[in-house]
Amino acid sequence: MSTADPVIDPLLGLRAPQDPACDVFLTGTVFLDIIFTGLDSAPVRGTESWARGMGSSPGGVANMATALARLGLRTSLAAAFGDDHYGEYCWDALEQGEGIDLSMSRTVPGWHSPVTVSMAYEGERTMVSHGHEAPAPAPSAVPGHTLPHCPPRARAAVASLTPGRSEPWVAAAARNGAMVFADVGWDETGRWDLDALPDLGHCLAFLPNAEEAMRYTRTDCPRAAAHALAERVPLAVVTLGAEGAYAVDGATGAAAEVPAIAVEALDPTGAGDVFVAGFVTGTLAGWPLADRLAFAGLTAALSVQEFGGSLSAPGWAEIAGWWQQVRTCAGQDPAALERYAFLEELLPATSRDWPLRRAVPTIGFRQ
Repeated sequence: MSTADPVIDPLLGLRAPQDPACDVFLTGTVFLDIIFTGLDSAPVRGTESWARGMGSSPGGVANMATALARLGLRTSLAAAFGDDHYGEYCWDALEQGEGIDLSMSRTVPGWHSPVTVSMAYEGERTMVSHGHEAPAPAPSAVPGHTLPHCPPRARAAVASLTPGRSEPWVAAAARNGAMVFADVGWDETGRWDLDALPDLGHCLAFLPNAEEAMRYTRTDCPRAAAHALAERVPLAVVTLGAEGAYAVDGATGAAAEVPAIAVEALDPTGAGDVFVAGFVTGTLAGWPLADRLAFAGLTAALSVQEFGGSLSAPGWAEIAGWWQQVRTCAGQDPAALERYAFLEELLPATSRDWPLRRAVPTIGFRQ
C-alpha cells in the first residue's frame, strides 16, 4: 500500500479509552499463495500452459487479516510461520507492509511454510496446496495468552467453522465481549447439520454462501435459508454470487438485499474474505444493515479485479477512486448511485486515477 494512501479510521468517533486495543482478532493458517492468471482454459494433462500474469502474496487467513487492516481496523493475527524464506516474506509483508499485529504469532523452527498454487481462468480458480500442520505452541510461546483458549480482548473476532469441531478460543472471545463473525467451508461429511457447528451458538453473524445456506437449512431458496438461519444466530448473511447478498436480522426480522456490482473478474481468490471484512467494518461502525451489505459487496467486487487474495484487498484509496469514477461516468443509474451515497461522508477527496495498482505481486526484489 502506498504511503500516500489516505488513513481512515472507520471507528474514530466510537473509540474510548477503555476500549480494547484490538478491533478484530483472528487465527488460522498462513499460506504462501502463488497465483497464475490469464489462462485461457484449465491445464491439460501432459502439456505445458503459459499464464499471462502471476503474483505471490500471503494467503489463507492472511487474506482476511489484510482486508480488515486495509479498511482501517486494528487487526491481530495469531498464526504459525515457517522459518524458511517464504515464512519470513509472509511475516514481513503482513507486519511491516500491512500493519497487522503479530504479537500473538510465532515462528516455528524447522517447519516449512504451507504453499498454495492457484490458477484462475474462466472466472473460476483451481488450487493445489501443500503443507503440514504446525506443531502446538509451547506454553511460553505467547506470553500472557494460551491460544487457542485465551485470545486477546477485541471488539470482534472472525472464525471459520468446521463441522464436528469446536475451537475453544471462539467461546472465550465471545465471553470477553467480542462480536463473533463466522463463515463455513464445504461439509465434506455430507451431513450439513447445523448442530455439528457447536461454535455457531457463540456467533453474532453467520455468513455462508447460497449453496451452503440452502444445504444447512434444507431449503431450495437462499432467501428462505437466510430466514431459517436467523432463527439460530442474531444475524444471517447469505452471499448470492452475481446476485449480491441477502441478510436477515434475527432480533427484528428485518431483511435487506443489495445487488452485486458487475465487474470483469481477474481472480476471485479471497473475495469471500474481503466481503466478510467489509461487513465486519460496517457492523463495528454501526451502519444500517443495507449499507453494510452494499459496502461488503463493493469491497469484494473491487478485489476480484486484481491478483491474489491479500494483494487484491482494497483500501480506502481504491474505494474513493471507484466512487469518484462512477459519479463522473455518463449513463449511471441514479438509484444505483444513491445506494452508495453513504460513502460520501466517509471517503477522502482523491485525485488518483482509477483503476489503481496496489502492490508489486512478487516475493520481493533485492533493495
